[in-house]
Amino acid sequence: MADWLEEGAAAPDFTLSDAEGKRVKLSSLRGKPVVLYFYPKDDTPGCTKEACAFRDRQSELKQTGAVVLGVSPDTSESHAQFRDKYQLNFPLLADPDHAVAEKYGAWREKNMYGKKSMGIQRSTYLISPEGKVAKLWRSVKVDGHDEQVLGALAGLGKGT
Repeated sequence: MADWLEEGAAAPDFTLSDAEGKRVKLSSLRGKPVVLYFYPKDDTPGCTKEACAFRDRQSELKQTGAVVLGVSPDTSESHAQFRDKYQLNFPLLADPDHAVAEKYGAWREKNMYGKKSMGIQRSTYLISPEGKVAKLWRSVKVDGHDEQVLGALAGLGKGT
């Protein structure tokens, strides 16, 4: 289990498949801010609410130049069903061996009702156009998270 990346650290590059099986490489997005969010599972209540909030704010996110990428251990096929069911308008990336989640520290021990297991901790990284971690939300509460991300994006160009 890796530690969280700290603000100011270089965001580790990766290549993952989207819902269509197309490869998405983080470093190919340099020059744009990237909202990289890790979520536990497609089509579950919290994950759906979070994805739909990003979907509904897509025009505001695009105005900042930002690209949103959702990452979970689900398969590309599962992502395609989730995307289509909720008309999601940004890429969902498959990390079935959770290697990328581990690099970013999002793969953690979870404790639910006394049962410990490993899984994704809902978290979001805002990556600057230069490829550095500008902001990290470690334990995302879904309600209002889209507002927090938009606020951080607005501050990104102002040296915050």
